[in-house]
Amino acid sequence: MGSIKFSLLCLVTGSVLFSVNFKACEAAEFVVDGKEKSWRVPASANGLNTWAEKERFKIGDSLVFKYDSKMDSLLRVEEGDYKKCNKMKPIKEYHDGNTVFEINESGSFFFISGVDGHCEKGEKLEVKVLSYKHSSPPPALAPKGSPATMPPPVLSPAESPESSTSVGSNLRIIDVSTFVVATLVGVAMV
Repeated sequence: MGSIKFSLLCLVTGSVLFSVNFKACEAAEFVVDGKEKSWRVPASANGLNTWAEKERFKIGDSLVFKYDSKMDSLLRVEEGDYKKCNKMKPIKEYHDGNTVFEINESGSFFFISGVDGHCEKGEKLEVKVLSYKHSSPPPALAPKGSPATMPPPVLSPAESPESSTSVGSNLRIIDVSTFVVATLVGVAMV
């Protein structure tokens, strides 16, 4: 009887862990700055990049730029043109007002506004994309002699309450799976 419970526990635990890993690898859709019509001159000069630095972008994810196509546009540019706000040689131009940029490789991607003066006022974005082997954050190291602490998780726009895009929350999935595994272990020990 005990070996049947143990086998059942292993099967269920393996299934739960597989589903968590599968869900964690799922692509996400990020609305730039987490808001509608956010591709515009930000309130602070580095506002868009401050948002991007808090996110974890990976291959397969996509960026959604929402803007008024009559008033603005989006240019994907090289790093040098990004730093100088040079609109003359874009890699790609977008004018549709709802641009979806599919991330298909790791590295840095650079975007600027196509409207004169907007880039210089901060309407520009650098996105750093993790490679497959670097897609999870490194463990936090605590200084010698201090208790180990872990920073709070950073929520993507898909996970934040004010998000207009609905993508499943990996944190909630992990919490639920942890509860299920703990319950099964408790049942198996009875």
